[in-house]
Amino acid sequence: MTLAAEINSSSPEKLLSPVLSAFWDQPDSWTLETYERHEGYQGLRRALAMSPDDLIAYVKDSGLRGRGGAGFPTGMKWQFIPQGDGKPHYLVVNADESEPGTCKDIPLLFANPHSLIEGMIIACYAIRSEHAFIYLRGEVVPVLRRLHEAVREAYAAGYLGRNILGSGLNLELTVHAGAGAYICGEETALLDSLEGRRGQPRLRPPFPAVAGLYACPTVVNNVESIASVPAILNRGKEWFTSMGSEKSPGFTLYSLSGHVVSPGQYEAPLGITLRQLLDMSGGMRPGHRLKFWTPGGSSTPMFTDEHLDVPLDYEGVGAAGSMLGTKALQCFDETTCVVRAVTRWTEFYAHESCGKCTPCREGTYWLVQLLRDIEAGRGEMADLDKLNDIADNINGKSFCALGDGAASPIFSSLKYFREEYEQHITGKGCPFDPAKSTAWADNHKEVTA
Repeated sequence: MTLAAEINSSSPEKLLSPVLSAFWDQPDSWTLETYERHEGYQGLRRALAMSPDDLIAYVKDSGLRGRGGAGFPTGMKWQFIPQGDGKPHYLVVNADESEPGTCKDIPLLFANPHSLIEGMIIACYAIRSEHAFIYLRGEVVPVLRRLHEAVREAYAAGYLGRNILGSGLNLELTVHAGAGAYICGEETALLDSLEGRRGQPRLRPPFPAVAGLYACPTVVNNVESIASVPAILNRGKEWFTSMGSEKSPGFTLYSLSGHVVSPGQYEAPLGITLRQLLDMSGGMRPGHRLKFWTPGGSSTPMFTDEHLDVPLDYEGVGAAGSMLGTKALQCFDETTCVVRAVTRWTEFYAHESCGKCTPCREGTYWLVQLLRDIEAGRGEMADLDKLNDIADNINGKSFCALGDGAASPIFSSLKYFREEYEQHITGKGCPFDPAKSTAWADNHKEVTA
């Protein structure tokens, strides 16, 4: 039976597949004792019984794809590391979660940090690395403290340090707190920051697999990608591929937020639909309907209520004209002004641009100026074509994906809601402004009553 058929024939709750989130609600879920009670570090033991090359092939065969946005096959990324080169190899985990709307890695680290640590040990054994780093967003101090404690527990139990479980594997793990720059979520900017330099994207090639951290071969993976590896080793690649779709197998965390009754993390097989997730979460807030949503955070092209049944896997979302990204499903109802939402997102990208490349540095600045004028009722019809033109000059022409992410909301909002932009211009202001719209006031009164 296909996943689509299962979705139509199953109750919503049966579609969930809690693995990483299986015991988040238990007392002391973040401790080593709780983790070991739920088969923790069993995947590591199975991995150490394999050769590093066989382990890479096993992860590759499982079809695990990176959960950080692009969906690149994890095993293939490990395979790119050259062997026998005489250089140190490094694993760097990107925990600098900063994408507007994305909130999966931080809750995962807060509730279950040992899943990441076990996955890192397995990955380091595979790529023959003896030093790994976690680059964490520095503002989340409670998570930083829990992560430090989990690392301490792992050292004390013999899972980190020298001769891990008698295998001959030596591994040191360093937790590094970033300073709050969105650009450091880009892997090469993260590496520069980790080395003590200003976080700015590097020109590629060379790619990190050849010359990454300290000019040595480096694998950079997302938190959820690495944390998913222990379960694959423990339960088998056949179990993993039994979930999801053919090209996007396995389970993943969907972050549902916005105007929904029960926002939160929903761990389900890839290929589930937003309609099913909304059924589980109680739907949109009472008396309101879905207007637009993002499948992978604000840097992915937005969808409308016409896309409720798009399979939320990499191929399904891509075919519909967007990207799965980090699976940050932000849902907005009809009381939301699209122009205002896009303006706020664009202000964020303009503020977080590192300034290294001209298209992004200058383009995001001018996008903000135009959007602010349109939102305030000072825009002209010609500004809509200017928006599209500037976004086109940024998209695909900047050093990193920040520029592409800034252009995505512009393109998609103009595609689906051009009429709303025009209303701001012809009406000399936002139609959702309480002073200008009795409909908005009635909706607001209904929500707050």
